Amino acid sequence: MNSKIEDYVEKLMAAVSEGPWKNVKELAQCLLNARANKSQVFLCGNGGSAANAAHLANDFLYGVASHGGSGLRVEALSANSAVLTCLANDVGYDEIFSYQLATKANAGDLLIALSGSGNSPNIVQAVKAADHLNMTTFAILGFDGGECLNLAHNAIHFPVQDMQVAEDLQLITGHMCMQWLVASKVGESLSEAKS
Repeated sequence: MNSKIEDYVEKLMAAVSEGPWKNVKELAQCLLNARANKSQVFLCGNGGSAANAAHLANDFLYGVASHGGSGLRVEALSANSAVLTCLANDVGYDEIFSYQLATKANAGDLLIALSGSGNSPNIVQAVKAADHLNMTTFAILGFDGGECLNLAHNAIHFPVQDMQVAEDLQLITGHMCMQWLVASKVGESLSEAKS
C-alpha cells in the first residue's frame, strides 16, 4: 500500500513541479476579463472531468463571490442530466456539449474543456463549435493531449500518464485561478477604498 501512495504522490508532485503555469496565468487573466465583461464561461467534461466541471463552476460562481467579489457567469454543460440524456438520445452523444453551445454561447465567451485524453468526440466537437462561434477556448489535458492539444486556442497540458492525476490537475488549475480571482478582487476593492 505504501508504495502505491508514494508512487501517486511522486507522479502528482512531478506534474505540479513541471506544470504549464504560464498558460494557467493566461486562463486566470481570461477569467478576470470574462468577469469584467460579463461574458459567459462554459465548462465541459466526461466522467470525473464532468464532476470537476461542476465543482469549478461552483467555485467560479459562489467561491469567488463569497470572498467579497462578484462571481462569474458560469455553467457546467455536463450538469443538467435531462439535457444531456435528451441530446444523447435524440442528436447523438458526440454533440451533447456543442449543441448546447450553439444555443447558449456568444462570441467572446469562454470554453474550458476538461479531458484526460483530449480525444473524447464530444469534447473535440465542443472545442470546434466554440471556435466556430468565436469563443476563446482552453483545454486542460493529460496524457499526450490528443486532438484538443492543437484544437484549443490555449492548451494547459500535463503530460501525465494517469487519469486520476490528470483529473486532480484539473482541479488544482481551477483552484489556482479561483484564488487568484479572489485576490485580484480584494486588491480592486482595496484600491477603490483608498481613492
